[in-house]
Amino acid sequence: MTDSLMQFPCSFPLKVMGRRTQSFRSLVLGIVQKHVGAIDENAIEERPSRDGNYLSLTCTFEASSREQLDALYRELTAHEKVLIVL
Repeated sequence: MTDSLMQFPCSFPLKVMGRRTQSFRSLVLGIVQKHVGAIDENAIEERPSRDGNYLSLTCTFEASSREQLDALYRELTAHEKVLIVL
C-alpha cells in the first residue's frame, strides 16, 4: 500500500528550469507531452531569469497517477540541460 497526500487525477503544476537556449522549451515540452499528452499553450507559463540566462517553464496538466509523475520527474532530472524540477 502506498500512502499519498495526492488524489488522482488532479491538476498538477510542474516547474522546470534550465539555461535559456533556443531548444530548451521544445526539449521540456517534448518530455512532458511524452508522459502526459498534449498540453494547452495557455497552461504553459514561461519566465526568463532577471539577466535572461535561465528559463523557467511551468506546465500545468492533469496528472493521472503517482507512477506517471515519477517517470516524468526521472526523465526530466536525467537530462543534462535540465537544472531543476519542482
